Amino acid sequence: MCGIVGYIGQQDSKEVLLTGLEKLEYRGYDSAGIALLNQDGVNLFKVKGRIAALKEEVDQDVHATMGIGHTRWATHGEPSVDNAHPHQSTSGRFTLVHNGVIENYQDLKREYLQDVTFKSETDTEVVVQLIEKFYQTNQDTLASFRQTMELLKGSYAIAMIDNEDSDTLYVSKNKSPLLVGLGNDFNVVASDAMATLKVTDQYLEIHDKEIVIVNRESVTIQKLDGTVLERSPYTAQIDASDIEKGTYPHFMLKEIDEQPIVMRKIIKEYQNDNNELKLDENIRTAMKAADRIYIIAAGTSYHAGLVGKEFIEKLAKIPVEVHVASEFSYNMPLLSEKPLFIFISQSGETADSRAVLVSIKEMGHPALTITNVPGSTLSREADYTLHLYAGPEIAVASTKAYTAQIAVLAILAVDTARAKGLELDFDPMQELAIVANAMDVLTAQKEEIEQLATDYLATSRNAFFIGRSADYNVALEGSLKLKEISYIQAEGFAGGELKHGTIALIEKGTPVIALATQENVNYSIRGNVQEVVARGANAMIVSMKGLEQDDDAFVLPKVHELLTPLASVVPLQLLAYYAALHRGCDVDKPRNLAKSVTVE
Repeated sequence: MCGIVGYIGQQDSKEVLLTGLEKLEYRGYDSAGIALLNQDGVNLFKVKGRIAALKEEVDQDVHATMGIGHTRWATHGEPSVDNAHPHQSTSGRFTLVHNGVIENYQDLKREYLQDVTFKSETDTEVVVQLIEKFYQTNQDTLASFRQTMELLKGSYAIAMIDNEDSDTLYVSKNKSPLLVGLGNDFNVVASDAMATLKVTDQYLEIHDKEIVIVNRESVTIQKLDGTVLERSPYTAQIDASDIEKGTYPHFMLKEIDEQPIVMRKIIKEYQNDNNELKLDENIRTAMKAADRIYIIAAGTSYHAGLVGKEFIEKLAKIPVEVHVASEFSYNMPLLSEKPLFIFISQSGETADSRAVLVSIKEMGHPALTITNVPGSTLSREADYTLHLYAGPEIAVASTKAYTAQIAVLAILAVDTARAKGLELDFDPMQELAIVANAMDVLTAQKEEIEQLATDYLATSRNAFFIGRSADYNVALEGSLKLKEISYIQAEGFAGGELKHGTIALIEKGTPVIALATQENVNYSIRGNVQEVVARGANAMIVSMKGLEQDDDAFVLPKVHELLTPLASVVPLQLLAYYAALHRGCDVDKPRNLAKSVTVE
């Protein structure tokens, strides 16, 4: 959620800021703004809406070698120009952008700022007004900035400029992601490295409750008490070309098509020259030592965790619980004696999951993060990390990261089973290669799936997805994909649960997408389909080759039954894509949603 870009250097900062904000559009936002500092002072430009509107608002005659920019996803206060960032103090001396949520902003407002007239409804304006309040007493910008940071509770990533100091960007973070990028005679600040990859690939991590003083030719990291820290930069392992659409009309379609490539990349990275699995021995030891595994995730990653539970329990014979992160952090169940926590997150910055991670680390429990971003917060703070190797995922609706999560969970389950001396009747890498080939076949059937989307979903106001066993987990993901980008009210259900209430919602023409890829429940799910058809539903069956019947709408290529979720989800992703496209929706940036949920 939200995006921050900052620049201080020798060149005009407008292009860096605006281009950087465009690269962060995938994170989700409803307003945007930039502040440019030059000899005339701070030039502030803000809009409600997209970056394209901000570009039109910005005065191209304003030149400045320092500035900050922001895309806002509304939390405190509605989307509006007044609530858009950057925010300024009353005198205009200080200008600031902020990601996150300041939990005690009302307390700070009552205690320190009762005499201040606020222009916005945001918690962010409290921060910048507080800095000015303290400056009135101590006449020192850094001291005022530090004093304010010491009082803040909650999550924040902050970049601030002082219009009396054209040589310094003031930066701090807690829980929310923020990086400093290093260049020659310039430095940048970004909430995501993708924003500034065109100008640098060298970055410094900022840890929680640190302050960073960013000048044109130097960067100084301090603790809140002023202690100076030394930290080496790292190279961002992202290809800038990966975050471009190329010839594709949407990132989502590009990322759906990239799934076979991702499968093959995972095989390459997790298999050595002797065709053996290569995982960190410490991960293997931790998995063997666990008496119960707790998978913590949210949204699509939660659905991948449900599939992973099947893998680990069936192959490695370890009991698994899958929990929604936002619920677990406030309502922790009774834990086993030797738990291992697995955190699944595309971005590695999911705030709800991090809250759980902090809690369980305080309890001394081991943690493994499965993520697409190795340098992310969840990756750094967990004991171990497994990388997805999916490449940057830009579309808000996750596709290739979801299937990568499932593939890596399968490899983890197989590796653990082998480490425990359990016999397996299949070669996991060979089966994943077959999955990759099946995905190639499926992504080439776009015209057929587009027609199905037109026939079943284009004019519908709701839809149901049903399945049993592993298919139920995929039904949940299929329904989420459809609802988040097409705005069709969609729900996923276990096939046998329909008659326990939900079947009351079936009307003439109601779309019901049924998955039939599991041999042991094939006839059961087909019986459920007959139940809804008898009540007027427009049923569409997606089956696996070998289990198909004449009336099935779509037949998947044959893959190993345990890995069917990797194949069956692809047509559901494409169904959602084409349903959204035909309804005129913004496929890559659906309303109200953010790619990386960095606030609880």
